[in-house]
Amino acid sequence: MKNILLPAFCLLFLTQLSAQKYLPDSIQSSLGSLFHEEYNRIYYADSSAGFIAFINKLDSLYHGEQDRIHIMHIGGSHIQADLYPNKLREYLRNMGPCYEAPRGLIFPYRLAGTNNPLNYSITGNKEKWKRFRSPVKSDSASWGITGITVRLDAFSDTLVIRANNKNQTLKPYYFDKIRILTDSDTAFYRLEIVDSRVRIVSDTLMAAYAIREYTLSDTLQTATLIIRYADSAYQGKFNLMGIELVNPNPGIQYTSIGVNGASFESWARCRLFQQQLNFYKPDLFIVSVGTNDAYTTTFDSEKFRSSYKAMLEMVKISNPGCALLLTVPNDSYYRRKAPNKNTRIQQEIIHSLAKEYHAVVWDFYAVMGGLGSSQRWYLHKMMPRDRVHFTTTGYSLKADLLLKALVTLWEESCGYDANSMLRAITGKR
Repeated sequence: MKNILLPAFCLLFLTQLSAQKYLPDSIQSSLGSLFHEEYNRIYYADSSAGFIAFINKLDSLYHGEQDRIHIMHIGGSHIQADLYPNKLREYLRNMGPCYEAPRGLIFPYRLAGTNNPLNYSITGNKEKWKRFRSPVKSDSASWGITGITVRLDAFSDTLVIRANNKNQTLKPYYFDKIRILTDSDTAFYRLEIVDSRVRIVSDTLMAAYAIREYTLSDTLQTATLIIRYADSAYQGKFNLMGIELVNPNPGIQYTSIGVNGASFESWARCRLFQQQLNFYKPDLFIVSVGTNDAYTTTFDSEKFRSSYKAMLEMVKISNPGCALLLTVPNDSYYRRKAPNKNTRIQQEIIHSLAKEYHAVVWDFYAVMGGLGSSQRWYLHKMMPRDRVHFTTTGYSLKADLLLKALVTLWEESCGYDANSMLRAITGKR
């Protein structure tokens, strides 16, 4: 059995994370059996070589290995809000004081007229941009891995990118490269950085991935960019699919990719999804798609299965050794009238696909309590009236439950005492 021998300064640093308020203990003591702890586990890990390899890499990083792990988490509105992914990001990124992995891929949601995560900010004049969301069937555009695109419809705009916003991070993010996800011809547009201390020292086009990379002469937390057309004749031809903030530091980079209303059908519309996924080659890919697929009276289980498989196949193409974590959607109500029985069908399909693809499952549907449990979560103020989404406290609890399931498997796989890693990472007493 391993002993956890961490330097005193590291333990002191980790206990600061308790400010995130690890919730399950207090929730369980005050609300009884709101969630079912016996189901809060990672299923099928013993038959998933990719996931065990991921756990071992995570453990090596925890013990000082100067490496980087890239986690990608894809979904709909639960992920776009970035409440529970960001709490997981903070827990994992701050496992040690020396790890300062980059913020990675983000999107200017406000330019698209939709809600932006609180932990970063990209401001510009949204009246100068047209927005296209892959879940909107009447929209048509070039979409990549983010599933959402904005198109500059004026001669120029100034974007201010803040990697840190509203004190949502324990350690600030820095970047010395900016990647622009776009399929637009480089002759159409120009990008300039407005900062007398920093200049662009290299400009690299990675056309196979629809990515353009700008290397900066120094590190920044905030950047002001001017994007303009090279000629007025090109106006309306610059597509922005995402912005990546990059640095070379080790640690865990946690990329959350979400679009309100996203389903497997909408992700299948993203022509550049595979190419850009090939660029990122994540170590762990978390699938939290399904809520919107189930939100119908004409649910087609075989279509859901085949669409799910298509996404898993794309991940395997990008990185055959990638660990796959499939999350079962939460219980929800259809149009606030009755529990959605389609989720129970999805639960069975997801478990069967996990076995087929040697993936693992976090069954949040079972953790919540199964069919109709969202009513109880609503009454305890963990969900709003729609009983589809969660309150801030509900998302925070969801993050803690997933963290506990992951860390419990980590402890068992590496021979640690029960809850020892959880205490270290969360500051839990």
